[in-house]
Amino acid sequence: MNGSKLLLPIRVPELGPHLGKLVTGTGNQQPGGLALDEIRIDLATRIMELAGEARQLAGRDERWPVFEAVGREAWLSAWDRAVEGVSTLMLDKIRAEIEMRAAAAKMPRRLLKRFLPGEAEKRVLKARLASAGAVLVPVLDRMAELAREAAMATPAQRRLLEDWQETLKAAARKLEAAWLALEQEVEAEARRLDQAAEFVAQWRRPLWPVVLAGSVGLGLAVWVGLVLGGYLPFPDWLRDLWIRLPLAR
Repeated sequence: MNGSKLLLPIRVPELGPHLGKLVTGTGNQQPGGLALDEIRIDLATRIMELAGEARQLAGRDERWPVFEAVGREAWLSAWDRAVEGVSTLMLDKIRAEIEMRAAAAKMPRRLLKRFLPGEAEKRVLKARLASAGAVLVPVLDRMAELAREAAMATPAQRRLLEDWQETLKAAARKLEAAWLALEQEVEAEARRLDQAAEFVAQWRRPLWPVVLAGSVGLGLAVWVGLVLGGYLPFPDWLRDLWIRLPLAR
């Protein structure tokens, strides 16, 4: 007899109802001035797709692939893709804002480059946003532990499979919490990044070159006036120049 016939059939629960505001919307239309609905819906859709793939595998009695399809790495990969999308959206927005304000302030391009976020800033931003998913990790770790036992559960060990199913639902709820925390982190990071844009907006071209040129010009005019007025000795080079002028003839 095939050993799999002695094992409990695997039932993968519907996860949509447990994703909560990831599906229905959070009510925060544009956290940090960003339209995140597309990324949010993509994340929720990906999780439901994973569950669908797992059900197909279960229907073919491919037991361990079922648990891999909705396993820890699959969830973290979906989360990482969402974080990547949000961080890219944030940096694109702040770059556009900084460039617009720099143009208004007539900031030189070479100076503007110092304020534009690069790859290092993107890595830091992504790490900060990803930290919102910390609430998800413990339940995913627990789910991975339970999967090893649930995969081999017999009718007498039904509780093992049920515990795994409940942990899968809990992961969906934690993902909702992680997204809400991500939106809060987006608000905080947007305020921090806006400071750079505000600094650029307040930038003014330094006045010291103009002041220096004006001072030199004024000093030269005063000196020439004193020389021509007889208050200072007439330099030989200026006398020669004066003689060559048409007005001096």
